[in-house]
Amino acid sequence: MAESRTPDQVVARAARATDLADLDAAVSDCFGCPRLVRWRQEVACVRRAAFRDQEYWGRPVPGFGPGDARIAILGLAPAAHGGNRTGRIFTGDRSGDVLFAALHRAGLANQPTSVAADDGLALRDTRIFSAVRCAPPDNKPTPDERDTCAPWLHREVTLIRPTLRVVVALGAFAWAAWWPVLRQVYEQRPPSPRPAFGHGAHWSGAAVPDLLGCYHVSQQNTFTGRLTPGMLDDVFGRAKQLAEVD
Repeated sequence: MAESRTPDQVVARAARATDLADLDAAVSDCFGCPRLVRWRQEVACVRRAAFRDQEYWGRPVPGFGPGDARIAILGLAPAAHGGNRTGRIFTGDRSGDVLFAALHRAGLANQPTSVAADDGLALRDTRIFSAVRCAPPDNKPTPDERDTCAPWLHREVTLIRPTLRVVVALGAFAWAAWWPVLRQVYEQRPPSPRPAFGHGAHWSGAAVPDLLGCYHVSQQNTFTGRLTPGMLDDVFGRAKQLAEVD
């Protein structure tokens, strides 16, 4: 498979993806953002002491979940020692522990933990992906990196568009990343002014998925009590209701 090394190549390769398997493989071969490539590879080489005996994935992290999902969860980017290590989004870190426990309580995951790509986890009616597919330094992608990566997000939404009904944006970055999808995938003008992000925020438009805001499942939010299990349960309960998922 040809690697994607420039923004134009990312656009072209994303557009050629015929299904999710093809898209996931193409995402994993992206080298479009030099700073992110250097960082993800450095992390995979140096490793955290607790994982020094493990081989890191060290590549962009594709989405995870069925192609007929009615609910999408949109995050910021993979964690350096989570998805960048395991190769699966929100897997192997404490943010994932919180997220998948909530999805399991909601009946959207078959188990409450996500520790490795081969641990048997399966999602129901839900697909998870991120706005930026590589782990960024300090969890802060640049605007150019966000824009270079956007074609992967746009193509992924296009492929699940027939069934997609609700998008849960984890944090303000993901919330902001959704508006260009309306123009690129649904050929609709984003609202102006943009609705403000907030936990429990809800925006709906004509013939597009509903958008729900949720504080990110970061340790900063969960350890301080800004985001509690009950708050997550409320968001996923609302998502299920809007998506008409039992």
